[in-house]
Amino acid sequence: VQPNNYSTFYDDQRQNWSIMFESEKAAVDFSKQVCIAKCNSSPALDSVLCQDLLLGEGQGVEGGDSLEVAYTGWLFQNNGLGQVFDSNVNKDKLLRLKLGSGKVIKGWEEGMLGMKKGGRRFLIIPPAWAYGAQGVAARVPPDSTLVFEVELRRVKLAKEGSGSDGLGVSSRDSPAPSPVPSSDGFSSD
Repeated sequence: VQPNNYSTFYDDQRQNWSIMFESEKAAVDFSKQVCIAKCNSSPALDSVLCQDLLLGEGQGVEGGDSLEVAYTGWLFQNNGLGQVFDSNVNKDKLLRLKLGSGKVIKGWEEGMLGMKKGGRRFLIIPPAWAYGAQGVAARVPPDSTLVFEVELRRVKLAKEGSGSDGLGVSSRDSPAPSPVPSSDGFSSD
């Protein structure tokens, strides 16, 4: 997924392709279908499938960060989206969670890593990473594969102001650690 309704991908010969869509909705719908196709073509889903729909901006989230999320969850049925079993999209309250605290299903903990504020992501989560053999009474049947569209509305980084610039250099190695992450001259595009 790229800004301005573009998507890029490599084919099996490592040839790079770009597609421009007429609208954000068309680009998002295409990205969802790519993720569903990946799921349907894998012999056994044994990890979380993630597909970015919108990239967002800022630093990618990691364990310990506090997030506020809008989401919709579907059952994965008949090789596609089945019925919605949970959503907070049209509600007043966002879901608040601390990544890595174990308060949400394992598939969310894994699938949201690296997301950026304002980003949207499509997750397909196998039963072992969701509610497993027990399911959720009257909502999620046992051994259900789940699909979520998650939107990261707010982020509070656990290491706010640590000067972490993602380059693996700890702040004590730099002469003057700054609380503001430097842009290192990279342009936003």
